[in-house]
Amino acid sequence: MSMEDYDYLFKIVLIGNAGVGKTCLVRRFTQGLFPPGQGATIGVDFMIKTVEINGEKVKLQIWDTAGQERFRSITQSYYRSANALILTYDITCEDSFRCLPEWLKEIEQYANNQVVTILVGNKIDLADKREVLRQRAENFAQAQSMLYLETSAKESDNVEKLFLDLACELIREAKQNKLDNNDTAPMPGEGKTISYLNCCSLN
Repeated sequence: MSMEDYDYLFKIVLIGNAGVGKTCLVRRFTQGLFPPGQGATIGVDFMIKTVEINGEKVKLQIWDTAGQERFRSITQSYYRSANALILTYDITCEDSFRCLPEWLKEIEQYANNQVVTILVGNKIDLADKREVLRQRAENFAQAQSMLYLETSAKESDNVEKLFLDLACELIREAKQNKLDNNDTAPMPGEGKTISYLNCCSLN
């Protein structure tokens, strides 16, 4: 796809413990499928999907990172250029939630300090096995200036909403930045500092 084929290009990186469903979220959104028996991601993988929002073509580079500790040095290098980070945990796994502060330290250390960050609780199709209450996760997200959304990659619940609403917010921020810096405005979606979500479009 050539440069003329899209109006905006954004890089979205998914992070979180191994097994929380990051790859399944990406595959569900980009390919419309839920891969059964999905193996662990090795290092970093990425998919591209172009969507149209209010008549503008938005190209999303969605980077799926490995959750295992041994790949951490590889995945950290992808934080810096991310326009948005999707911090993912499994609502049926207390440990994946308990590790969130460690992931936030990595974000603080390696990511642009104005990157858009959203907390996602995945696997709501397994509600009967829930270990992390929604209110607890919402409180955590609020305390960290993140929005919160629950999803099911398996049932496709809120998956499209997650990525499309994120794209809408990135476009809004990009346009605002262009207005703020119109004398030396960068290309849309390229090298921009994207601030935290300040609306409730994903709630």
